Amino acid sequence: MTRISIKDLEAQVKRINKLTNSPETEYTKINGKLIGNIGNYHLDQAYGGVKLVRMRNESGGIEEITRTGFTTKRDLYFQLDAIITGLQIKGSL
Repeated sequence: MTRISIKDLEAQVKRINKLTNSPETEYTKINGKLIGNIGNYHLDQAYGGVKLVRMRNESGGIEEITRTGFTTKRDLYFQLDAIITGLQIKGSL
């Protein structure tokens, strides 16, 4: 079995941001203050697990997208792959 790394997951999240025309970065620095890029998808990590979240407001509030809580990198990899496939199907209709 191939090991799934954070870099693998980040590449998938970058693709999701591109397919949804969402900002590529979580924050933008304006006048020395970090402002959340609303709509940006990114990884959240804790307790040795990962999940996909989306920026909801400029203060850094997030919404969990995968709805599984923190999970393994391998499980999230397959969830992200399914999201990408769905976005590609939607884009081809």
